[in-house]
Amino acid sequence: MAHVIAQPCIDTKDTSCVTVCPVDCIHPTKDEADFSGVDQLFIDPDTCIDCGLCVDECPVQAIFPAEDLPGEWKSFIEKNAVHFKK
Repeated sequence: MAHVIAQPCIDTKDTSCVTVCPVDCIHPTKDEADFSGVDQLFIDPDTCIDCGLCVDECPVQAIFPAEDLPGEWKSFIEKNAVHFKK
């Protein structure tokens, strides 16, 4: 199962996680047009290889394996997936 970016990322959007991702599954990047239009970054669950490299890079501890996501943030599983279905 993929990793998920949750509530602590909202209004932070630190892109340290983007630079360490070996499969480029975290978006939008600062270079993408929709970066300023979203309040957080997202992980594509279909691309994520569950390597966990992004977890330690996140300065606000917003990234979790989906199965370890705190209950109050379970909705972020769908929120991340929906971002990539546009």
